[in-house]
Amino acid sequence: MNDWKDNVFFVLVEPKEAGNIGASARAMKNMGFRNLEVVSPIRKNISNGVSRRNFLTDESRRMACNAVDLLESAVVHTSFKDAIRGKNIIIGTTRRTGKRRGLILPLKEGIKKAVSASKKNKIAIVFGREDKGLNNREVEECGFLITIPANPLSASLNLSQSVLLVAYELSQKTYKTEFPELVKQKEIDSLYRRIRSTLRVLEYIPRGSSDLEMKIMRNLNHLIGRAGLTDWELKMFHGLCSQVEKKIG
Repeated sequence: MNDWKDNVFFVLVEPKEAGNIGASARAMKNMGFRNLEVVSPIRKNISNGVSRRNFLTDESRRMACNAVDLLESAVVHTSFKDAIRGKNIIIGTTRRTGKRRGLILPLKEGIKKAVSASKKNKIAIVFGREDKGLNNREVEECGFLITIPANPLSASLNLSQSVLLVAYELSQKTYKTEFPELVKQKEIDSLYRRIRSTLRVLEYIPRGSSDLEMKIMRNLNHLIGRAGLTDWELKMFHGLCSQVEKKIG
């Protein structure tokens, strides 16, 4: 049986500094984690003038220190959607708050949920860009967000510092409760499309009310994303949609 840490994935979204990626790999390995994934990392110009995405530089290797193996085995994704498609629970990190950002938990409380679920499920801990963090669309894909308490006058942490603090907190926890096996994000995305279609059939959302539709789907995303869905629950929701569509005719 795999160690629960094998089910935890650190996902860096569009990092701009190769050194930060290397330092993040080192922080992960320090705390016993190995799954590093990178979404559209920095571009580096190579000798023939062609620009390609690459973070395996002298700087990143130097900052990774004894974690160069994590750096070299990191999985690279071309989009955020690709990175989370095979995960069961998506947890974002943020220093910004706001109603549109859904449920935001302090680091310790959020990590309890992550550890409880990671025995049977793949957990993505998502870190945003060094300068802008996660955008609104990416936040909406997260079940919930965690935030690291910091001095309000200087609340922005370096990317690798955030990775280290999250990895450290994760490494301190043991299982408190049993958590069921959940379906992957790609299956939940399919359910969201089905629910959206069913709501339109019901005319629950007036024609032209795209803002209301977005709000309903965003809140539904946050609601389901906080705890995930078991296979039985997924089938139940699809069955409810099928029954509604059948009655409507």
